[in-house]
Amino acid sequence: MRVAIDVMGGDHAPKAPVLGAIQAARELKDAEFILVGKESEIQVYTRDLPDNVRIVHANDVIASTAEPVKSVRRQKESSLVVCTSMVRDGEADAMVSAGNTGAFMVAGLFVVGRMEGIDRPALAAMLPTFNDQGVLLLDAGANTDSTPNNLAQWAHMGQAYMRLTHHMTRPRVGLLNIGSEPGKGNELCKATYELLESGCVDFVGNVEARELLNGACDVVVCDGFVGNVLVKFYEGAGIGLLDSLKQMFLATPLTKIAALSMRGGLKTFRSRFDYAEYGGGPFLGVRGVLVKAHGSSNERAFEMAVRHAYKMQSGGLIQALERSLSV
Repeated sequence: MRVAIDVMGGDHAPKAPVLGAIQAARELKDAEFILVGKESEIQVYTRDLPDNVRIVHANDVIASTAEPVKSVRRQKESSLVVCTSMVRDGEADAMVSAGNTGAFMVAGLFVVGRMEGIDRPALAAMLPTFNDQGVLLLDAGANTDSTPNNLAQWAHMGQAYMRLTHHMTRPRVGLLNIGSEPGKGNELCKATYELLESGCVDFVGNVEARELLNGACDVVVCDGFVGNVLVKFYEGAGIGLLDSLKQMFLATPLTKIAALSMRGGLKTFRSRFDYAEYGGGPFLGVRGVLVKAHGSSNERAFEMAVRHAYKMQSGGLIQALERSLSV
């Protein structure tokens, strides 16, 4: 298996993606990892390179502020486009990038291409829950305007994904809405409800945002506008909550002692709401394993994103998604 990493994308590139990928490669020795980017900048961090890591030079970078469609069409030698081209041409089996999200999705759609039966691919995001299971959100921001059929397709892909990655026998699907009763919401929600009720096994109905943390469902679908707002709220709340806990436990000598006695529990709590532990979100519905890491990903986050791509490819994600759509 070969995993390509766009090491020029993200706030901490190339250091964080290079070191994160190398750390994953040291343990995943049965795979090859390809660092794609400006070779001279990559070599600064690759003095002790494992045998299963190599460099592919790409002399251009798509800026985080670049217009997605134009940049993908014009910057064919950029690290992001080179990675997606490698997946399309069979030179890589999966890829990871923390670069420009819009360009990532455009490249996935127009370079790698859609799976048969998918009108619009969706960006998936794993959100933390209090029961440690997590809930998969589709769409997390790829499609701000969506149709009921789009959401129904994402529901089926989400179930296949959770069966594969979380070993769930019957993942429950919820429709994100402003109320739990049938008939609630806008026209998109009402029409999607009817489609899911008649065509989706283990559909649990409408789910309010406050119910997600308590594990009301395993997969939740909504349009990308709402999904992206929800993801960013989760990120802000998680960071704020962890910072508040840190300040509280460091306030006095007594609270510091209390923190020491609770160190194990606090570490578990932190990892539950730390984005770095979730390994990025897959772009589901394209003909390849493409993982989008957070733009501010550190070394640990990149390591987990690379591991996540490896896990999805080795587990047969694309085949599982194709089976889910053929039912």
